Amino acid sequence: MRILLVDDDAGLRALLRTTFEAVDVELEEAEDAPGATEAVRKNRPDVVVLDVRMPGGSGLDLCRALKADPATNAISVVLLTGSDGGTAESAAAAGADAFLRKPFSPLELLSIVERLAGGLHPVPFRASRADSVSEQLQLYARDLRHLLEIERGQRLLLAEGYRETVTALATALESKDSGTGIHSQRVQRYALELARSLGSDLVEDPSAEYGFLLHDVGKIGIPDSILQKPGPLTQEERSQMQTHTVLGEQMLGGVAFLQGAGLAIVRSHHERWDGAGYPDGLEGSDIPLGARVFAVADTLDAMTSDRPYRRALPWLSAGAEILRGRGGQFDPAVVGAFQDAEPRLQAVYVELKAA
Repeated sequence: MRILLVDDDAGLRALLRTTFEAVDVELEEAEDAPGATEAVRKNRPDVVVLDVRMPGGSGLDLCRALKADPATNAISVVLLTGSDGGTAESAAAAGADAFLRKPFSPLELLSIVERLAGGLHPVPFRASRADSVSEQLQLYARDLRHLLEIERGQRLLLAEGYRETVTALATALESKDSGTGIHSQRVQRYALELARSLGSDLVEDPSAEYGFLLHDVGKIGIPDSILQKPGPLTQEERSQMQTHTVLGEQMLGGVAFLQGAGLAIVRSHHERWDGAGYPDGLEGSDIPLGARVFAVADTLDAMTSDRPYRRALPWLSAGAEILRGRGGQFDPAVVGAFQDAEPRLQAVYVELKAA
């Protein structure tokens, strides 16, 4: 939808520009009648919003001219006027499709414009009077607040769409790797519980949540013959498998919602506290916190899940192995968080075990 806004009040144009841009309406502006005539000639709008009083000819005259010309008489016109100029009757006589007296609600104007652009006629004229400039600002502030609430809701919907897409990708990848589609979801839940016990802001970081889910996305680049091999890998195969961390980082490097903690988890989730991990051999607190948390969550899930080459360990046995890894494979603080969070972790295990 294209709107031509014609008004010599730069402040009002700025207010309306913000309103229309917030809902992705294409807006062109002119400050007088000659400029509006030229704009209509160059690029026909769907609706013209005209001030009644402006330099170079009144909005009423321009409205009459547009409606008298067969080339432009189908363009809808909304007339705007202050308290000292124009009436609903004169606007109707000029052929206007709608009339608003200033100050007005920008959302009311937007609603009228959308109805006119959609071919919904007629639009009732509104002729209530109000003289205060501050009232126009108050109306605008109210409507802007409403638009922000709508935009916030749209962001939440978009975030949920991201989450669903990421979960679907992780599930498909896990099915390719091990024949099940729930490992990544369990690890994500475990990791978030561990982060919560640590008091870490990872819990509130969406990129970390996505990183926990997509940690193994680089395995897309690993041959099935290696991923699905039932026995031990050769040294060459192991080296190739280990490239999945860097491959994953490269694949997701341009994804905005993974920047930060999420991308660090993808690259560093196989690092070890003692420096014996890969791909960078990081040691201790040089390993990103998200990756240190993930290491415990991933190992816990690996030990308590059936694999092609062994049966799952009992929960108590897996927990004992986590404790033995303190200060070697695992960050001691994260192992402490495991002990604190163990009842919640077990609840996640029971909840998702059947899946």
